[in-house]
Amino acid sequence: MDSTTIPVLLVTANVGSIFEDPTEMLKMWTEEFLSTVSKLDPKFIALHCQEVGGKNYELSMKHVEHFVKLLMASNELRLFDKIRVFLDEDYSSAEHFTALGNLYFVHHSLENILIWDFKNSVFLPVQGKEIHSGNIEAVITKEKAKFPQDFFPECKWSRKGFMRTRWSLNGSVVDLVNIHLFHDASNFIAMEKYPSVYCKNRRRALQHTLQRFHNDIYGRAPYILFGDFNFRPDTDGVVKKLTSGLKTTRIQNNKNNEYSKIQFSTEDSQLVLTVGKKEFNHLDHQTVFLNGMEWLKSFDKELEAFEDTLTEYPVTFCPSYPFEEKVSHPTSYMPTRCPGWCDRVLLSKQAEQLVAEDRKVDYGLMGVGACMGDHKPVYLRLDLKQNAGTLVCCDHAPFACLPEKCQCCHTFASVEINVIDMSDCKTNFSDASPIDAKLLHEPITREMLTHDPYTPESVDSHLHSPVPELTRAPGQEKEEEEEEARRGSVSPAQLKSRLEGVLRELDPPKAMKRSTSEKVVLAGSEGGFFRDRALSEVPKGVHAKLISTDSVGSLHRLQSHHSSSDEDWFEFEESETKCIDCSQEIVKEGVTDVAVYKGKVEKKKNKRKKKHCRLCDELKCCSCAIV
Repeated sequence: MDSTTIPVLLVTANVGSIFEDPTEMLKMWTEEFLSTVSKLDPKFIALHCQEVGGKNYELSMKHVEHFVKLLMASNELRLFDKIRVFLDEDYSSAEHFTALGNLYFVHHSLENILIWDFKNSVFLPVQGKEIHSGNIEAVITKEKAKFPQDFFPECKWSRKGFMRTRWSLNGSVVDLVNIHLFHDASNFIAMEKYPSVYCKNRRRALQHTLQRFHNDIYGRAPYILFGDFNFRPDTDGVVKKLTSGLKTTRIQNNKNNEYSKIQFSTEDSQLVLTVGKKEFNHLDHQTVFLNGMEWLKSFDKELEAFEDTLTEYPVTFCPSYPFEEKVSHPTSYMPTRCPGWCDRVLLSKQAEQLVAEDRKVDYGLMGVGACMGDHKPVYLRLDLKQNAGTLVCCDHAPFACLPEKCQCCHTFASVEINVIDMSDCKTNFSDASPIDAKLLHEPITREMLTHDPYTPESVDSHLHSPVPELTRAPGQEKEEEEEEARRGSVSPAQLKSRLEGVLRELDPPKAMKRSTSEKVVLAGSEGGFFRDRALSEVPKGVHAKLISTDSVGSLHRLQSHHSSSDEDWFEFEESETKCIDCSQEIVKEGVTDVAVYKGKVEKKKNKRKKKHCRLCDELKCCSCAIV
């Protein structure tokens, strides 16, 4: 190892599907990862995993532990004597759970290695092996956040977010960020136009994250983001290229009169391409997408919106998703989605300056010839300069560049507002104390106060036809249809008004305190290899639990939590006698629900079961009430 650089290996892997077949795939995945480590010979390894544990989490918990033990006990990692593992496993906490896992391995030859304490804003020396699992909210050497659910009120629970660590590697400071962005829920919606609503939503979430780092309360630092960005090719452009000159046939679903498939065929009726909500099947599927990478790469455009802020080394490998999960077909794509480069390693401009220019950079797929699940891991091997200190994009104070863009990093500063965390709300406000909700609520940006508040899932639920322009009723205008699709939703302005209304009701304004687990036992302690997993308190009145099933096949996986699906992750059981907002007992009296429709307030008697207590109804004003 050169005394002026550190060989670093960065790996991102969506591992959800390997836990559905741990007998074969878990072992195969681990062998390929360790083989890559041996070949590239790094001295610092960062492995960022998404969807840790798969869907059947109650059944897969033991496999996660086995997975980490396999790595730590391997011969290839025997000389890595400093280890930090962060596994977000607390699936009972729907408001916190991300299913992210950050694993770091440091070679014994590296001595001056520090990790950031996000609570006390100091660097701590890294010695020994520590594993944090289960509920890791109280762990101070990581920052974890989910994208704000409140901005997408009709969306199912999502686990998308990021987990960050900050390191000082022999005098060079860098943030390593594991990120998971929203997927494409429906091929029909994705192919309507570019950028699709899914693309816009990913762009918004990523921009939100970068603005948060730019106005970092811990101080700015170079950062490397590697995770499942769910970036997809321009589906509309790909379909047009593949179907030029072909005739189109739409197959109708007899149950609901909606289109279930669109087929493109030649004049002699030879079927070339079939597109369904979760089907994307070409006549020569493998040849077109495995061997035709150059034409497909021209439709990979999502990173263009961030070219002033982020950089990526040349992509010379085939799309990382969606590969077959059958061990016998390790190099074949599933005919479910247009293959895309979902998994990426991106660097800030300052992080790029930390890379030694005179050394080879290796950017590619791991396990090309092996079954690694539906996502092939992506790795970046580079040499990091030592003793570079902290390279910053600018030295002005946070928000000082408003109202203009910051000239050095071309991003807007964020606009801060105060947000109350109501997840543990009780009717007695007198004992409340300030907290940090650890959601990406603060700061809220200009864009977030003006954007279309739909996630991919909620758009999917609103658009009743995959091809709206073909199924619109006679005389119905597009604007009317869009209004119909948004009916009952809450706009960002209404959300902001709601939050400000809650603040006004609190006199003096105070926030609620969230209970978190302080029970963290490090590896090697009396608690055993892993700490005792503590599950967060689930608010009374609503019970969120993981949907479980005995099915482990690929067909079921398409309906599970993976990138190609609709995120049916949690199911909820509501108490019939408790308010869903504050968990208080509801008396057997009439209750009025308040709804918002086109800016007007409508009141109606709830003749079914009661949902809100009187106090919670009173807190709902005309501009922000939600049934």
